[in-house]
Amino acid sequence: MTGAEAIALTERYQMGNYARFPVTFVRGEGSWLYDDAGKPYLDFLGGIAVVLLGHACPEVTRAIAEQAGKLLHVSNLFHVPSQARLGERLSLATTGGKVFFCNSGTEANETAIKIARKGSSDRRGPGRHEIVVLEGSFHGRTYGGLSATAQPKFHQGFEPMLPGFTTVPFGDIGALEAALTDRVCAFFFEPVQGESGVRMHPQGYLKEAESLCRRKGILFVADEIQTGMGRTGAFLACQSVGVTPDIVTLAKGLANGLPLGAVVANEAAAAALVPGTHGSTFGGNPVCCAAALAVLDAVTAPGFYGEVVRKGERFRAGLQAIADRRSDVRDIRGMGLMIGMETEGETKPVAARCLEAGLVVNAAAGNVLRFLPPLTVRDEEIDRALSILSAALPAEGRTA
Repeated sequence: MTGAEAIALTERYQMGNYARFPVTFVRGEGSWLYDDAGKPYLDFLGGIAVVLLGHACPEVTRAIAEQAGKLLHVSNLFHVPSQARLGERLSLATTGGKVFFCNSGTEANETAIKIARKGSSDRRGPGRHEIVVLEGSFHGRTYGGLSATAQPKFHQGFEPMLPGFTTVPFGDIGALEAALTDRVCAFFFEPVQGESGVRMHPQGYLKEAESLCRRKGILFVADEIQTGMGRTGAFLACQSVGVTPDIVTLAKGLANGLPLGAVVANEAAAAALVPGTHGSTFGGNPVCCAAALAVLDAVTAPGFYGEVVRKGERFRAGLQAIADRRSDVRDIRGMGLMIGMETEGETKPVAARCLEAGLVVNAAAGNVLRFLPPLTVRDEEIDRALSILSAALPAEGRTA
């Protein structure tokens, strides 16, 4: 099938909820994608933070093939060895809590919402069900995740949202303290806000927020769907800033491209889920768990996180060098290999020019270029991406 045929079939038979670029990728290797004409593209989006170890990673491919040759699915009415091993590994790598498996990030956040409300009802009785979220947050597109997403543009046409969610301004610890009333069961946050343009919390904010939640008996819930699995230079971004959530949600890079999400909750919070309260038909299936175990082997190897930090610093330094030659770059920010470049103008045209030149990047929040390359990206690929980006930026912003 040619790329043109694939595009025609997609437009004829699929719903129009994606603004797709007119490119058909048919193969990938490492940090590279190839379209149907064989043209190479450096992938600095990584399937939106999903392809942690690069495309066609041999270890992940081998794990998938071996498991697929044995067993694809049995349901969670039975015990699944690869799932059991993965649950142990995720617990030990995060908070030591108990794990629930699902298929995606938004499902993980739905589960966290249910755990927070059910646990509060079990311990304190009805009436303490409100969840506080941050302005600019993104927690998914199902109704629970969407209601927790404090960005009105995503709500348009889908109202009314579910009740019981309170939004506070980003970075305002006083507003958060005022919002954490005796009606609140949980505070949900992203350690770095990805969809809002790689927004970083003010220094010390999350430590203060954690302290407030502890004093008030409110669950401290980290959405690490985009930031987790080593993306920011530690297994969890929370570990980098010295906070310990009661509940963590994970997905995206967990299985390097296969659909898998997870929730890790401490013993007290996890007690809310008993037989009949929640479930997932496909969650934690043997093949996805086998892939995730291979991912965990890679990201927890000695020196891996240090390399993520080093490569992130190299990339940010290169972006800063570009910014220093321009008048239209407002900020370079991020952690590890989750990096944003904020500009004065719209970045979608820049992303389109990058794509034409063979670099896949993402425009977020209107005026931010978001970079989420595989964590295995090589130095020379970082340098190549910087060269393409520099040429793709508007000529009128150059000062040198």
